[in-house]
Amino acid sequence: MKKLIILAVIGLCAQLVDGSLGMAYGVTSTSLLLLFGIAPAAASASVHLAEVVTTAASGISHIRFGNVDKNIVKRLLIPGSVGAFIGAIFLGSIPGDIIKPYISLFLLGLGCFVIYRFLFKKVDVKEKKQPDFNKKFFIPLGFIAGFFDSTGGGGWGPITTPVLLSKNNIETRKVVGSVDTSEFAISVSATIGFLFSLGWGEINFIWVFALMIGGIIAAPIAAWLVKIIPSHLLGVLVGGMIILTNVRTLLLTINVSSSAMLAIYSILFVLWISGVIYVVKKLKKYKVQY
Repeated sequence: MKKLIILAVIGLCAQLVDGSLGMAYGVTSTSLLLLFGIAPAAASASVHLAEVVTTAASGISHIRFGNVDKNIVKRLLIPGSVGAFIGAIFLGSIPGDIIKPYISLFLLGLGCFVIYRFLFKKVDVKEKKQPDFNKKFFIPLGFIAGFFDSTGGGGWGPITTPVLLSKNNIETRKVVGSVDTSEFAISVSATIGFLFSLGWGEINFIWVFALMIGGIIAAPIAAWLVKIIPSHLLGVLVGGMIILTNVRTLLLTINVSSSAMLAIYSILFVLWISGVIYVVKKLKKYKVQY
């Protein structure tokens, strides 16, 4: 029972971060299940089954709070679903860990760009124009993000969120809300793929239920936070999460010692908090309401 309560709390915290920053539910939950000794494929399958419910709750919440651009969701659905299904089918045979560091390096660069853009760009109080993205932009983005989401137990948010944030003509809250809402279809496709390749026997339904409960509780709270947090502050928060997540992957790849990792994390965390404080002061200067 104690383990289930811990899982529910982790599911709540993971969804709170995921729903408000557009990433982290899959990565956090999968990492926890791996610590408990579940095989990678089974862990990813359990997390994606839980996400079918948590992403549905998150998507409904974001829609109600007006955080969703329906055109972005529609364009991400098909390529993302195809990528997630293929990734789930071939999880056992595709060396995703070999490619993952290169993806992390790319995302680390995007994370730095996102923070730079929201830290030093002038605060614009005008409403942004409707984004106009070419279909060719969404097909590879959705497919790659969906594929790595299945093979790595998380990747839809960490890949799609920073790429969309690198564009200037879309609100930060619309990026987070659209990414979270479209993730429902990706979770369904990945789950179907896992059922084909693994079967029901590999999924721990008790653990899945615990993760679901925590995620359902957190979903509306996270959507509300996205609604009220100013775009510049939300962008810096997202950028910091992108950097910390991908630095961890790169440091583990090159086998950096635990003491060195702690020192690097500490420096990055202090810089991140300093950036948040700087943006808060800038927003007060321009009298942006929370």
